[in-house]
Amino acid sequence: MAKANPLQEQLLKAGLVKKSAVAQAAREQVKARHGKTPVAPTESQREAERARAEKAERDRLLAAERNAQARANELRAQARQIIQDRKVPRSGELEYRFNDGKLIRTLRVDEALRKQLASGALVVVQHGEGYELLPRMAADKVRERDASLIVVDHGQPDESPVSTGNAEDDAYYAQFQVPDDLVW
Repeated sequence: MAKANPLQEQLLKAGLVKKSAVAQAAREQVKARHGKTPVAPTESQREAERARAEKAERDRLLAAERNAQARANELRAQARQIIQDRKVPRSGELEYRFNDGKLIRTLRVDEALRKQLASGALVVVQHGEGYELLPRMAADKVRERDASLIVVDHGQPDESPVSTGNAEDDAYYAQFQVPDDLVW
């Protein structure tokens, strides 16, 4: 047996502790010296761990937002490149008017281009500060990447029919057809 400390020897002689309790205390002291028992984290350690977890979550959210923004920019650039590569040359004396939001815009086209626009074979897209004509297939590729660039597409059904605000008037005027290529 290893040499016990003087206090343990005195307690054993006095009969206040048993030999097994002294041995158990010695084993616990050895374990404590060698660091085998897990140490409970302090309050400052728990707070530091919580702060690290919050920072990691913020960083993850920022990275996801940056990745989404980069992807959106990449798609817009692809759409602009498609428009640049596939635009239809315009020529002609006829004016083709269309709405862009609340503004009425005008493009000069010839009769063949006007018919293709009315039938939906050509689509008007926004390109920089101006507008370009695209064939249907190229316009579908642009729509997949950035639908906000599509200004006029007669090949797609309107999602929101125009309403006068009065159901009786809407029902009455529904019987009249308005041509897509109406000249103003």
